[in-house]
Amino acid sequence: MTTTAPAFISTDEQHDDKPVLLAVSYLRVSTREQAERGGTEEGFSIPAQREANQRKADELGARVVREFIDAGESARSADRDGLQEMLAFIAATRVTFCIVHKLDRLARNRADDVAIHQALIAAGVTLISATESIDQTPSGMLVHGIMSSIAEFYSRNLATEVTKGLTQKVAQGGTPMRAPIGYLNVRKTDDNGREVRTVEVDPERAPLITWAFEHYATGETSVTGLLRDLTARGLLTVPTPKRPSKPLGKNTLYKLLTNPYYAGVIRYKGALHPGAHERIVEPELFDKVQSLLRARTAKATRHVQHAHHLKGLLHCGTCGSRMLLDFATNPRGTTYAYFICSGRAAKKTTCTRRAVPVAVAERLVADSYASLTISDATYQRLAADVDAAFDKRIAGQDQEVADLTANRARLEAESDKLLAAHFADAIDLTTLKRHQDRIRAGLADINRRLAEHSEHHTGGRAFLHDSLRLLTDAHRAYAHSGDADRRLANQAFYTRLDITDNEQLRPRIAEPFATIFREAHDSGDEGKEAKREHTTSTDVACSRKTLWVGPERLELPTSTV
Repeated sequence: MTTTAPAFISTDEQHDDKPVLLAVSYLRVSTREQAERGGTEEGFSIPAQREANQRKADELGARVVREFIDAGESARSADRDGLQEMLAFIAATRVTFCIVHKLDRLARNRADDVAIHQALIAAGVTLISATESIDQTPSGMLVHGIMSSIAEFYSRNLATEVTKGLTQKVAQGGTPMRAPIGYLNVRKTDDNGREVRTVEVDPERAPLITWAFEHYATGETSVTGLLRDLTARGLLTVPTPKRPSKPLGKNTLYKLLTNPYYAGVIRYKGALHPGAHERIVEPELFDKVQSLLRARTAKATRHVQHAHHLKGLLHCGTCGSRMLLDFATNPRGTTYAYFICSGRAAKKTTCTRRAVPVAVAERLVADSYASLTISDATYQRLAADVDAAFDKRIAGQDQEVADLTANRARLEAESDKLLAAHFADAIDLTTLKRHQDRIRAGLADINRRLAEHSEHHTGGRAFLHDSLRLLTDAHRAYAHSGDADRRLANQAFYTRLDITDNEQLRPRIAEPFATIFREAHDSGDEGKEAKREHTTSTDVACSRKTLWVGPERLELPTSTV
């Protein structure tokens, strides 16, 4: 923050015809609380420093032309906006003095003090303290060095004393930080007139915090759902002079649910200490919430680590909802993998669809590729049909291609003639550019249309041939592929897979395979082979190698994470 005074002094303002010396004033307070104390923008300390610096400037016969302020900035680092602006200003302006209230306003470690002092000397500026006797004499430099060392010692000692005080406060059950939402930091005066800072329960927000822990402990909601309910109930942060109240974010709510402060325990430097404040959550309830959070976090992590190649593709054949991958563990510790109806799990539908073991879903999808597979004879027939169709289409378009080619040659010849005419001074540059723009646009359109013809002929033909070839080996290739390739195959061959109540698969085949499939089976020569492929398909093992689905086919609960 900077303020500016007039940089030029009139002759009438000069005394004894001597030029007025120019100075800058640097002001700083360490904490934002100091900067705002008293309810003013600058608190009490900044104006006091400004007044002392001005008195010092008057004694020196100097005029303060610029003021630099760092409000709420520690001097333990030289990376301060006001300080850096001041150093840049004095490097570019002829200034005689830099006035500070005390040396520790500039720096509180010896290394930064030396660097700042060297920058001042390089700019030809003398450092002046309004309250300390320093100058460029040997004794003044000695005092400067001593005061700088004292400032560094004070800063380090203050940090140590603050840490010691906070540790002692925690040992006595006090709160060493700002109280979390649900509590209020208050100041009271004891019988001896001394100010006492303490923490009290927030009567407005504490009941909502207690309700949040109780509601989450039921296991019937997620952190996201809990946040939605708390916001609807009106939970907002505590307003500050600069920040209005606002709803909590998801990360803030998660930290709230894991903060032992609500159960009467203070976490300080990784250790837990009993607090003297009133708890608003019983320890047993807090521990239950932590267990739920850990369990759901572990499950979420496991889902990410074991993404399944059928996730996102399977749908419930009863209500149409997407089917989700979930896991269940029996009392013996064996884990089973299932696909469950998301509509039933979230209670968004009245669906009663039972869970489908992962191995069953995998077998159904693998067997579906047997119906897609075509024989080599069918491939040869369909490939010949594709070639004949493309040849017929191209034959009907030969005249259009010939016309486009002729038009391109005509435009290119016209361009050459225009250029020759310009060189012969027959047409001016403006006319040449106008005709060239017209010709360029015409050629671009012709080339685009010719490219489309070529792509439709060669690219489309090659694409359909590749698709046909894939269908000749679809079942065997899928059975011998890894999870990543199976996922790609499912995305390419199908748009959706519905599993019915009687565990039958209703696939929706993607194009162009849907058309090829119809053409192949309408001919009637694939029926026997498709049936043979289907009956000889092997049972595909579950992708989660450590999980095995038993014959009991457990029915899963309807809730999931």
